[in-house]
Amino acid sequence: MTQHRPRVLIIDDEVQIRRLLRVTLEAAGFEVHEAENGGLGMTEAASLRPEGIVLDLGLPDLDGKEVLRRLREWSRVPVLVLTVRDGEAETIAALDLGADDYLTKPFRAMELVARLRALLRRTQAAVENTVARFGDVEIDFVTRIVRRGGKEVKLSAREYDLLRYLARHGGRVVTHRQLLRELWGPNAEENTHYLWVYMTHLRQKLEADPHAPRFLRTEAGIGYRLELAE
Repeated sequence: MTQHRPRVLIIDDEVQIRRLLRVTLEAAGFEVHEAENGGLGMTEAASLRPEGIVLDLGLPDLDGKEVLRRLREWSRVPVLVLTVRDGEAETIAALDLGADDYLTKPFRAMELVARLRALLRRTQAAVENTVARFGDVEIDFVTRIVRRGGKEVKLSAREYDLLRYLARHGGRVVTHRQLLRELWGPNAEENTHYLWVYMTHLRQKLEADPHAPRFLRTEAGIGYRLELAE
């Protein structure tokens, strides 16, 4: 039986980057397609229906964020964006528009492969799982009970809502703005200190070492990520 090769589309105007990604991804078992600009990328995304997209934000014709915005009008395909190190504002904007993860240039090719595989695995998993796990923590979305090491952990309503939102986006970066908008409303988008307080509480209750968290991770200047069990 032929092993399934996940179809991935690379949208990047740099020939060297596309060549590197093609060699790396094909060696890792992916079927790779390329587009050198945003317009062609949109056409290829519609015709190929890839299972994942690697999208550079600095494209020559369409801004990468505009490509993402248009793509999200009709597709939920996982998108991993590539950005330069000083493009923090662009990265946040892309995540707010629906990107699933990001890497800064220059990046390690095998890290990109690992992140892409993780995105595809999460997409293939059932969206409406009733339980999420990380470390020795279990979140039961039906009963709204959180257990650590089999024992129930008492969370406030706001702590639970924050944890649940991160768990529903497990492994993906969620921006400060997204979290504040979803949990406190649109008028709270600048109040990042809310998140710091509640994240501190969650780490104290759920992490073995709250000062060096393994699962409730900070993306500096951008947001948070919850690493769930694979």
